Amino acid sequence: MIKYSNLEKLSNDLKNLFQNQNKNEKESYFDFEIICEQNKTSFKTHKSILSSRSQYFKSLFKSKMKEYQENKLILKDVSSSILFPILNYLYSGKIKINSENAIQILIFSSKYLIDDLIKICSNFIKKNLQFENVVDILKLSESMNLNQLFDSSYQFISENFEEFIKTPFFLELEENRLNSILSNNFIDTDEFEIFESIIKWGKHKLNINQEKDNQKLNKEEKEKIQDQILNVIEKIRFIHFSQEELEYTLKEDLIPNQYLRELVHFLLLRNKENENELEEFIEKENQIQNSFIFKPRFGLNFSEIIQEKEDFKKIKEWINDNEFFYRMGLGFSAERDGFNSFEWHKKCDEKGKTLVIIKTKDNFIFGGFTSVGFTTDKSKWRKENREDEDGYIPDPNAFIFSLRNDKDNRVPVKFPIKKDEEENAIFYQKISGPNFGNRDFYLFPNLYKIDSNFGSTYKLPYGIKYGTKKAKSYLAGSYDKLIVDELETFFI
Repeated sequence: MIKYSNLEKLSNDLKNLFQNQNKNEKESYFDFEIICEQNKTSFKTHKSILSSRSQYFKSLFKSKMKEYQENKLILKDVSSSILFPILNYLYSGKIKINSENAIQILIFSSKYLIDDLIKICSNFIKKNLQFENVVDILKLSESMNLNQLFDSSYQFISENFEEFIKTPFFLELEENRLNSILSNNFIDTDEFEIFESIIKWGKHKLNINQEKDNQKLNKEEKEKIQDQILNVIEKIRFIHFSQEELEYTLKEDLIPNQYLRELVHFLLLRNKENENELEEFIEKENQIQNSFIFKPRFGLNFSEIIQEKEDFKKIKEWINDNEFFYRMGLGFSAERDGFNSFEWHKKCDEKGKTLVIIKTKDNFIFGGFTSVGFTTDKSKWRKENREDEDGYIPDPNAFIFSLRNDKDNRVPVKFPIKKDEEENAIFYQKISGPNFGNRDFYLFPNLYKIDSNFGSTYKLPYGIKYGTKKAKSYLAGSYDKLIVDELETFFI
């Protein structure tokens, strides 16, 4: 049997069917009219085409509402210049999206449930995000529940925050969105510059002259600014301020009273140069404060393991999936949730993309990433294991990594899966903790104990032989011992 396909001709024929609006109606079998009230333009269409291409029209015709009975729909919220290319697309599958029409077509497509066109417009907008439009796109995508477009806009601002805070568009951010952006750990911008931009934002919201020196503001103006920035200032990481910047900030007298005492105390301890006392103070404050003021900017959200800027950047580089990286959160912490494999599976199974990070008592930090995740869905298991209780899960994108150890100052390294072992990327076993490969690293049910057969499934470092003590102890410093200090697992 030979299959023939001529989709181009089909597309052109359907396009001509729609565009022959002036032909005899009986010839084209039009049976439904859409009228643009804005400029009194009407388009003849076919119910069968509309209902097959839009869930909105399918439901409309099924319900037999007034529009169905009268064979016409009057639209008040769209112009003919936007409606024509949309209807043409519904017939032909072709449309030209540009910066002039993308948002209007997206709004219409979202309202009238044209899913494939929503995706087309969203992808175009993502690729053309600019400082001039990103705030509006952020608002629009949130109001329309377009999560991927919202995440892309949020990510664009976070990745370009240093430049963004210098634009007038930053000043237009609403407090809740500014709060959300400042809460994340992905802003690679000088913290003092962020603080100064927050003061400018507060002045803008209060219509206070931006050119007026902060130290020359009167008492009433300062109190207004303190109130305006109260819920935002707690997201500033003052721990990154230099001594001079902190002294200057306190001198300006714009810090709300709720944080003044802690910051003065912090400054005094820094002046004493007593590292132990300073660390104790910061740890205590982070336990009792809901704010971020003494928490480092770089580090995975809520992670106690990943706190260093370079560690954070290395994991981001390795995963190479911004959507996952910016949305993931801490789903399991052994210190918080218990050293128990059943609890780990309860919280971490069926989560899709998963990042596992382990810290040992000797300060070795290592882990693994899977783009599939740990799942009981046996259709995702290796075929040979689908009748078994436990089984391997294939994942060509999985990898394990060694991030840090204090023993020999080893540099961070990513270990990809061997090409002929992709079927054995991770192993699902209900009674154990996370298991990457054929026990390349494996956590016992109590999650304290690690076993390692490193090199079985994932590539070993150059010069290290599989099966040797050096290979088995490479990731955690030792193996088959109770050495885990913390296990953290991240997913969306």
